[in-house]
Amino acid sequence: MRSTFMGLETARRGMFTQQSALHTTGHNIANANTPGYTRQRINFEQTEPYPNAALNRPQIPGQVGTGVKAGSIQRVRESFLDVQYRGENNKLGYWETRAEAYNKLEEVLNEPSESGLSKTMDQFWQSLQDLAVNPTNPGARSVVRQRGIAVAETFNYLHNTLSSIQRDLKNEVSVTEKEINSLTYQISKINGQIADVEPHGYLPNDLYDERDRLVDQLASLVNIKVDYTNSGGGSLKMADGQAVIKMVSDSGKELGILVSGDRNNNVTVNFDGANESVKTVSIGNSKFDFKDLNSTGKLKALVDSYGYEESSKVAGVYPEMMNELDNLAYTFAVNFNAIHEAGVSPNEISTGVKVENSFFVDPGKTDIARDGFAGRIQLSKAIHDSLDNIATAKGKQMYDENNKPYVDATVGDSSNAIDLANVLTTPYKFKENASDSEKSNFRNYYEGVIGGMAVLSQEAVRLTQNSGSLREAVDNRRKSVSSVSLDEEMTNMIQFQHAYNASARMITLQDEMLDKIINGMGTVGR
Repeated sequence: MRSTFMGLETARRGMFTQQSALHTTGHNIANANTPGYTRQRINFEQTEPYPNAALNRPQIPGQVGTGVKAGSIQRVRESFLDVQYRGENNKLGYWETRAEAYNKLEEVLNEPSESGLSKTMDQFWQSLQDLAVNPTNPGARSVVRQRGIAVAETFNYLHNTLSSIQRDLKNEVSVTEKEINSLTYQISKINGQIADVEPHGYLPNDLYDERDRLVDQLASLVNIKVDYTNSGGGSLKMADGQAVIKMVSDSGKELGILVSGDRNNNVTVNFDGANESVKTVSIGNSKFDFKDLNSTGKLKALVDSYGYEESSKVAGVYPEMMNELDNLAYTFAVNFNAIHEAGVSPNEISTGVKVENSFFVDPGKTDIARDGFAGRIQLSKAIHDSLDNIATAKGKQMYDENNKPYVDATVGDSSNAIDLANVLTTPYKFKENASDSEKSNFRNYYEGVIGGMAVLSQEAVRLTQNSGSLREAVDNRRKSVSSVSLDEEMTNMIQFQHAYNASARMITLQDEMLDKIINGMGTVGR
């Protein structure tokens, strides 16, 4: 036979359970603006009915319910949306960083503008045209020299500025590397805390939230795959467990384990390639080639911009642009020098000795070297020292009957100045091992370089916008499931409050019934 006070216990359970639901609702409301917080709910469960199935059970018609209990407090979260969000966040991290790198590149090159390289070359070409009209004019010669200095300084400025930004990118790679290691360390420590709580049958929801927030940040830096392992003991089936995080390529190839349980492996980007480019990446004690990091993420974009070794050469956004500047400066200077050295200057005509002065030089070197030349190009000392060393005429070294040297040329000849001006419009091979079909003049080649950069920059901006829109769409869907709605919480609060009040009213009712039984029965006839 069931207890006389059974109704009181049923009502008490109802009050305590609704009170727990109200506490959870208050927790949700308090964290409505907390980043990364996932709303929580009480999973109401019926308590064990009375009586249990047994041979000595009381003879009553069926089982009687004994009330409700709070089975667990669970997060309302959709793991599939988390995977989608991290995938889009990873792509956004890559394209956002790449777009920023191209934006800086465009700001430095500053084309088209009145201060870019193309305008400087046009002014130099115009000065040569003016000199060809009046080769004996000292003012025209002075303008050619100054425009030549401007050309050299522009090449140097572009190369040195890009080199400075490249060094900044190297520092940013190191900063991102430290950020990755910091995140994996924090996640591993949270894993340890979760492993201490779950075996006791609890769901550490707030720890889950903090870990998910860190994993979201990590996903923007590198491409990751997240699995979970059971903590053992008395862990609930719905417990998330400990996160195992692996760095993977886009094809799903595992590159290394970042976090496993309460331990993490540090990521190290190794600048062990040609010209301090990136060749390998280490995760803990393992190492793999950077080219195997065929994925997205901020780290990949930074290294792609800074430079990495590929087939014993340095590839990347900034190394390739500086290489193009070297091609331009080297090809222009070599061909300009060849024509200038073949011509004769007023000083050579005056002394009778052909000297073959170069117009542009590579300081400290006997010959112009292609590698890095755009950052070293200068006017020769001869041109700096005397305007009359500019070779505007054509002529040959000759000797008279007394074997006295003289140059067969006139100061008023401007044919060599015309040839110098034509260097900018004559097709040349700007790349090593280029075919004849790849010949181009300076303007067209430079326009091709700038145009190619603009297309890639536009693509990066477009994909940044696309990735941002997709991430926002996934995030909105995730928030519709997991975020706190104050209207919904207020509704729940009223619902749980009324349920609490109803349970309290049941206690009052039971009290009145028991009062009648205890104090009212057995008094008949008195």
